Amino acid sequence: VQLVESGGGLVQTGGSLRLSCAASGFSFDDYAIGWFRQAPGKEREGVAAISAREGSIYYAELTRGRFTISSIDAKNTVYLQMNKLKPEDTAVYYCALDGPIDGLAPKEPWEYKYWGQGTQVTVSS
Repeated sequence: VQLVESGGGLVQTGGSLRLSCAASGFSFDDYAIGWFRQAPGKEREGVAAISAREGSIYYAELTRGRFTISSIDAKNTVYLQMNKLKPEDTAVYYCALDGPIDGLAPKEPWEYKYWGQGTQVTVSS
């Protein structure tokens, strides 16, 4: 399984970025893709996740209303639209893939086996 993130960069407070995650090399009947982030010195935390078959979506409280996860397209790519960015959103953003749990997208990092290499997002004040 390969996951490739892209779209990170430097943006000013209040700006927007769109991250993409392209998944390949798997043939699961159903799966989920989650977005996570990790800032220096902090634990990896969930941002949003979506399950492929049910289309169930999870948003972490800290990003709800500002970030939007897309549906998974025919190329197994999912996007994370990030608006109204804040300096505290600065982190390496990762996408991850694994099976859903009771049809729902898992929320925690330890529930995902496959990870991308990450993309840096820096929000300047």
